[in-house]
Amino acid sequence: MSRRSLLRAFGAGAAGATLAGCGVPAAFVEPGDRAGRDSSATDRTLHFANWPLYIDTDDEDESKRPTLDAFSKRTGISVTYTEEINDNDEFFGKISPALMNHQETGRDLIVISDWMAARFVRLGWVQEMDRAKQPNVAKYLDPLLRSPAFDEGRRHSVPWQSGITGIAYNRKKLGREIRSTGDLWAADLRGRVTLLSGLDESFALLMQGNGVDITRWTADDFHEICEQTQKRVRSKHIRRFTGNDYIKDLATGDVLACQAYSGDVIQLQADNPDIEFVVPEEGAELWAESLMIPNLARHKRNAERLVDHYYDPEVAAELATWVNYVCPVPAARDVLASSKDEETAALAEDPLIFPDDAMRKRLAIARDITSEERMDFAKKWNSIVGL
Repeated sequence: MSRRSLLRAFGAGAAGATLAGCGVPAAFVEPGDRAGRDSSATDRTLHFANWPLYIDTDDEDESKRPTLDAFSKRTGISVTYTEEINDNDEFFGKISPALMNHQETGRDLIVISDWMAARFVRLGWVQEMDRAKQPNVAKYLDPLLRSPAFDEGRRHSVPWQSGITGIAYNRKKLGREIRSTGDLWAADLRGRVTLLSGLDESFALLMQGNGVDITRWTADDFHEICEQTQKRVRSKHIRRFTGNDYIKDLATGDVLACQAYSGDVIQLQADNPDIEFVVPEEGAELWAESLMIPNLARHKRNAERLVDHYYDPEVAAELATWVNYVCPVPAARDVLASSKDEETAALAEDPLIFPDDAMRKRLAIARDITSEERMDFAKKWNSIVGL
């Protein structure tokens, strides 16, 4: 399942609208009511909820997680690690009753996609982290990820891993290069192109193809891409809309070009070197899944220490070798480059893990869809996609 999970039907839109009223969410928690009694000094534990397959494991014993075990050994803090997040909306539904009713969630640290993190920040459901106690985050966090529109200065969130939504294509079968989003609409690709079905996953790249600055896109920009996409559906240029099943279509050759995530393409290239990933000339979306501390967490200080642990370049490098997403700690590149293992050292040169300067100039974080916009936008997009 994609960690950039599908926005299905009107579930997320309805949730956002239900919680909104008069411009202020009905379930909004004031800053003074977010912190609980922190037991970190006396209770050396921590509950960390994450997605499946999103942390390093020992080759001989998958129950062991080397980077997490190293943290526990160094600090004496025992971490209960659960792989319970399979979908952003599903997880929202699981913990929102507690958060909106000013109750503990039982979790000290969670990882959710930034478009969902934006909702948590707007609702006041997560606590501000103390950067003075997170020197590694302050020093090593990638400048491109430091200040998304939904969380100025990253006060409430810290990227766990990052990624790029761009274009993947089979160069050998297509017989030419793709350099821009506009290249998807060439006549010889009619019926051989797929787009991502999720609203939050799709719109930014399409807007960038129109030359839009996605850090401050407007409703008019959104409606324009909807009209363009609708025409391409009617003309049968777009084969279909997908979740992560685009991977199979591209691997079999049923599709020659598609919207894709950088992390997936790294895996595809291992089996098929003809698959290429492109950050279009007009730009591509840089996104993240971020660590957040829910309201009333009992071990906030312990959670802050764990977050900072993963921003040590040595630790970030170890994690990067396993998950193969864009590493939010650029300094980890030098750590990998110095490795005596050739395969490990080669990862330092992979632009899908450490984007080079030319690629970085074309990456941007899209401003999120607001709660006021979401229901109408989801309704319109889903009618085109067929959800």
